[in-house]
Amino acid sequence: MPTYVGLYTWTDQGVRNVKDTVKRVEEARAAFEKGGAHVIAIYWTQGRYDLVSIAEFPDDETASAGALALGMGGNVHTETLRAFSAEEMQRVLQKLP
Repeated sequence: MPTYVGLYTWTDQGVRNVKDTVKRVEEARAAFEKGGAHVIAIYWTQGRYDLVSIAEFPDDETASAGALALGMGGNVHTETLRAFSAEEMQRVLQKLP
């Protein structure tokens, strides 16, 4: 399955409700996995982003739907990056002229 890195920043609402962040993450993890994803890791971070996730989704559409669903909750802004393994990158490079 394709791998995605999720970068999250709290909204004002998310900061006001920060004491629920662990609960919200577990709910998001369960929803992702119910939708066919495999959540590899979720970390709370210092710096530009408040949370970072690494997950595998069946396809781009499912990953996008997951990010949109998180955003609809109003607690985080999301940025999703498609990540490529060395094997996948090798296939990309083989397509170059």
